[in-house]
Amino acid sequence: MNQTDVLVVGGSAAGIVAATTAKSFHPDKRVMLVRREKQVLVPCGIPYMFGTLENSDKNVIPDANLENAGVELVVDEVDAVDPEQQVCTFSNGSQIGFEKLVLATGSVPIKPGWLNGLDFDNVFIVPKSKPYLDSLMTTLDNCQQVVVIGGGFIGVELADEIARNGRQVSIVELLPHVLSLAFDDELCIRAEEVLTRRGVELKCGQRVVRIEGHDRATGVKLDSGEVLDADAVILSVGYRPNSDLARKAGIQCNEMGFIKVNEYMRTDYKNIFAAGDCAEKFSFITRTPKGTMLASTSGAEARIAGMNLYQLSKLRSFQGTISIFCTAIGQNAFGAAGVTEKLAAERGFEIVTGLFEGVDSHPATLPDSRPQLVKLIASVDSGILLGGEVVGGKSTGELTNLIGFLIQNRMTIDGILTSQIGTHPLLTASPTAYPLIKAAEVIAKKRKTVLA
Repeated sequence: MNQTDVLVVGGSAAGIVAATTAKSFHPDKRVMLVRREKQVLVPCGIPYMFGTLENSDKNVIPDANLENAGVELVVDEVDAVDPEQQVCTFSNGSQIGFEKLVLATGSVPIKPGWLNGLDFDNVFIVPKSKPYLDSLMTTLDNCQQVVVIGGGFIGVELADEIARNGRQVSIVELLPHVLSLAFDDELCIRAEEVLTRRGVELKCGQRVVRIEGHDRATGVKLDSGEVLDADAVILSVGYRPNSDLARKAGIQCNEMGFIKVNEYMRTDYKNIFAAGDCAEKFSFITRTPKGTMLASTSGAEARIAGMNLYQLSKLRSFQGTISIFCTAIGQNAFGAAGVTEKLAAERGFEIVTGLFEGVDSHPATLPDSRPQLVKLIASVDSGILLGGEVVGGKSTGELTNLIGFLIQNRMTIDGILTSQIGTHPLLTASPTAYPLIKAAEVIAKKRKTVLA
């Protein structure tokens, strides 16, 4: 039987980071990554294969990332894990022993069991499978009317990219607004306005009753009675953790289906870790269980797992999911970190918000200047930052990351107001009207009134 020191099961973001981190921090150990896919896609780039990137070949993660790090790659499928004997069995019956195991098995698309037509030839999900998505793109070449069920990030990005090629695309979303699990209503409405201008039809606050057709979908019927004609239907209603391998091995999973882990990403077996979409999540702020699945979160968890394999460090532990989101619709970008105003109130926080809209360069007359809006959510009593949302141009992503750093370090509004920043006309907003600081200033004024 073959033997390795560290075995990582899963080849997407969490698997790659766990394996390369393990090799970096434990260079004397043999590290092997096993995945079933011949080629792995950049998860967040999948929607852009349908427009901007033109094909899936431009969205493949190079295997050189693993090879250059000294990680051995095996393309196979692990069928079973024996935690007691520390052995994995492959689909061909061969086995490999391990000292440490990292489960990074990811997630799989949800298929609503009550919905008919899931087996129709032109009804699709959005898995991280290159062959499957290539087939979907081929089908779309002959489609003019496409219905996307689900208005989360993937549904919105996919619909927008497909509409770029002149197709008629509709999004059906059960909630009142698209992206409403990540943003407060006023930002959701801005996103909807952009989507509408770009030719995407929105059907929000409506439920899909059934998929019309026989063998092939011809339309989607809504609870309003309206039928949307469709040459293809794409389901984007979320993902569930791919924890079946762990469950069969007797590794504990929580009530949401995630593999239970502690702050070091270790399972109930001390030599087995889990990271990424398959691993248990809880909120950094509210401490409640979370179902958030993000490649960035997966990377953070995987680094922590890789560093703690052979020696635990309290300084290298996972403190909870921040939920840092970004998306782009054309030239318009939207980002969020932490809790929304709505969620903070639901969880029982007494909060105060501040909103400021400026420009991402100065003066505003510079070419390519974009409006930049920042909304901050803070605790009334402590002034600690709980969340933030951004609308703007390309700088939105990094500004959202900055807000995420502030939240993780429990920075207060006063701390933000007294922080020093660097600015440049072509790269940032004006130092006299920096939206992040101005939004904090709005909160400071409100807190002064509330606490008086």
